[in-house]
Amino acid sequence: MKFVLTGDSDCPIVRIALGYGESVRTESGSMVYSRGVDISGGLNTKKKGLGGVFSAIGRSITSGESMFITTATGTADDGEIAVAPAIPGKIVELKVDAVHQYRLNTGAFLACDETVEYTMVSQGISKALFGNTGGLFVMETSGEGSLLVSAFGDILALDVNPGDPLRVDNEHVVAWDATLDYHIEVASGMLGFTTGEGLVNTFTGSGRVYIQTRNLANLAQAMHPYLPTSSN
Repeated sequence: MKFVLTGDSDCPIVRIALGYGESVRTESGSMVYSRGVDISGGLNTKKKGLGGVFSAIGRSITSGESMFITTATGTADDGEIAVAPAIPGKIVELKVDAVHQYRLNTGAFLACDETVEYTMVSQGISKALFGNTGGLFVMETSGEGSLLVSAFGDILALDVNPGDPLRVDNEHVVAWDATLDYHIEVASGMLGFTTGEGLVNTFTGSGRVYIQTRNLANLAQAMHPYLPTSSN
């Protein structure tokens, strides 16, 4: 994927260059502008027919991801499409290959090469009971190419080493190496009531976790007292 980040460093857009016949996949609704590019939308699934419809609906319900995905294909040698996430924050590229596959938290996906897929995988009932990482399923990449993910605030990479687990507030997790094991638990006390912390992901093994420096749920909670309320 040939791209550049432009605009304010805290609120960038991605400008992706597309030659004739080249394609990228982008999150539905993320396009800012395009030229020399054909835009097509479709269900976020490889399956055909009615099975594909149910697969896309199931993915949307169980993982929180959009059931649609946009494909941009160059119709000229100098085609271009610009995309941006819904919330302000950094955008980073993750390289996907035979030894580097990732799992994504809800809302992290922005764009990928046509040679990259991200599909549902089961994460087990114990991980599905809590958190924002996809219910019974979580999104995982496959293939080879570039993957663009976005965050609220900055994105930091934290390494996990054997025997040294990493605990991350669930709302701050963006993506992590698929080789890592993880489980979701209450931080402390009764659902974190005694400390103000909520659910955390504990990662073990060897790999890398990408976190965002800001928490959208906390921002919404902080703004709530200042929002107008309806009166009967």
